[in-house]
Amino acid sequence: FGFCCFQEFISCFLCFQRVALLVAADIDALCACKILQALFHCDQIQYTLVPVTGWQDLSTAFLEHKEQFRYFVLINCGANVDLLELLQPDDDSVFFICDTHRPVDVINVYNDTQIKLLIKQDDDLGVPSYDDIFRDEEENEEGGDSGNESEEGSEPSGKRRRFDEMFVCFSEKRLRHICSVHRREILFDYEQYEYHGTSAAMMFFELAWILTKDTKDMLWWAIIGLTDQWVHDKITHMKYVTDIATMQRHVSRHNHKNEDEENSLSIDCMRISFEYDLRLTLYQHWSLYESICNSCYTSCSFKLWTLNGQKKLQEFLADMGLPLKQVRQKFNSMDLTIKENLREVIEESSNKYGMKDIRVQTFGVHFGFKNRFLAADMVHATAALLESTEKDDSGGDNFIKALDSLSRSNLDGLHSGIDLAKRKLMAIQQTVASCICTNLILSQGPFLYCYLMEGTPDVKLFSKPMALILLSKYLLKAFVHSTRNKRCKLLPLIMAAPKDVEKGTVIVLLSFKWIISHCLFFGRAFEKAAESTSSRTLHDNFDTSIMKYEEKSKLLFFE
Repeated sequence: FGFCCFQEFISCFLCFQRVALLVAADIDALCACKILQALFHCDQIQYTLVPVTGWQDLSTAFLEHKEQFRYFVLINCGANVDLLELLQPDDDSVFFICDTHRPVDVINVYNDTQIKLLIKQDDDLGVPSYDDIFRDEEENEEGGDSGNESEEGSEPSGKRRRFDEMFVCFSEKRLRHICSVHRREILFDYEQYEYHGTSAAMMFFELAWILTKDTKDMLWWAIIGLTDQWVHDKITHMKYVTDIATMQRHVSRHNHKNEDEENSLSIDCMRISFEYDLRLTLYQHWSLYESICNSCYTSCSFKLWTLNGQKKLQEFLADMGLPLKQVRQKFNSMDLTIKENLREVIEESSNKYGMKDIRVQTFGVHFGFKNRFLAADMVHATAALLESTEKDDSGGDNFIKALDSLSRSNLDGLHSGIDLAKRKLMAIQQTVASCICTNLILSQGPFLYCYLMEGTPDVKLFSKPMALILLSKYLLKAFVHSTRNKRCKLLPLIMAAPKDVEKGTVIVLLSFKWIISHCLFFGRAFEKAAESTSSRTLHDNFDTSIMKYEEKSKLLFFE
């Protein structure tokens, strides 16, 4: 059905008059939005762009625009709830949903009149069959009616008839109960795990490719969307490598097609390249030393929050034979002879220190001769702009700034995002070191728990979901490297931080080091815990493993 909806979207796309774009606040969604905007621009399709941060935003946006639009395109939102129940739209409203959140709500799957799901054909959703979920109830109702007719036709004696009526009534109730229990079990098995599918940006790039309107800019945005899933730990490494191979084929195709154009317009051209690069965050826009200290992979490997870790880092730099003066200055200012062999030197020394997978498959881009960026650099910069906590910026302003930073015509905005990303990474590193050294991570039996108190440095930064996700991922990895308790190494970490001090709300999310197929079940567990304890919670995020609750409900909720 994904392929049929894709073809239907193309046919509707070509005859769209006006459309409303409802876009979630994540980097993959922004990249998908950029691709779709470019396609709309090609065909002069009018659209209204509305950023949404949660279910309440989505409902409000729909209410404001439902009179003006018939077609709605939802990017990275709307698939994992009963959308028609949530929005209560008119019968002529049509929703095209391109959402990576899984599982997809079964009502959305089987309602193909108003809900059109844009899903890659080889994405296995594991949706239960229609008969298992809906047909039992219909058959039971029909069976009940035929049973009553047969009773009336046979007309047995008084006592016998009363007994038969009681028996039939009991049998029908028992059958309905069994069918209802069976349905609940099937739905529970299907809905209990949360995970992510193919990048939305990749999906819309494939749409552009089918329409033969794909460009290098669209390809680069699709690569950033995929990299966002990897940076924020939404997909497995195997899924990432598979999708990287798909993108690599498109890169080869575009590079081959535009060879003559690049030679003639080399100053302004855009060149995308596949490469194996280092797992060092923003190192080409920072000093090598600061990048090593603030990258999750190297910081946790060396345990840089300890004196022994600092000593080990100095030994590592000495083993590479890199002078401290060179390592501590900006990467662009390093000697050219050092930079030429830097990756090989770092890889060789990393193997001696147990960092055997410091290399990662990625893509880089050159804008002309001067500007070079890795896909992960773009993700961190755009995320920092999107979740900026500067006083003058509102959520809508941040969204527009982040969206604009993806355009190669706005390199100043991108560089300001890189500066914000550096500050965010340093804040994360300092918070991790503080939490580990002061034993703020507590073992609560089935899970680990860490709560950032009000007054913690940079705590306002961690009221944002993506920043808190990076912190919790970094903190859990650091804890695993520092603890001797083997059991604790297998536990998930529940991370909480103040959301709004004035309202007394807290944001909480889950991180897990050992995730099978990146499936999380704690989202449903959060809902059940809140329901059973009557805690005042708000499940407003599109990810079920992120929620808010009132400060006064904290103890009751976690117990």
